[in-house]
Amino acid sequence: MKEKIIGIMAEVFEMPINEFPTEITQGNIENWDSLKHLNLIVELEDAFDKSFEPEEIGEMTSMDKIIEMIEK
Repeated sequence: MKEKIIGIMAEVFEMPINEFPTEITQGNIENWDSLKHLNLIVELEDAFDKSFEPEEIGEMTSMDKIIEMIEK
């Protein structure tokens, strides 16, 4: 699942997969702004056939939180 999420992130954030830090968070991805965040959520919802609540979307600012919300 993590590899799939990183693949989606690479596309949304326009970054090569090998440039992602070990700990993926909104704070250490330079172009992770509000618009890219919404694009990421839309792509994750499509890829995992999920629908996230606004509160969940606001919390999805790290790989750990994204995985947690997808597994809910």
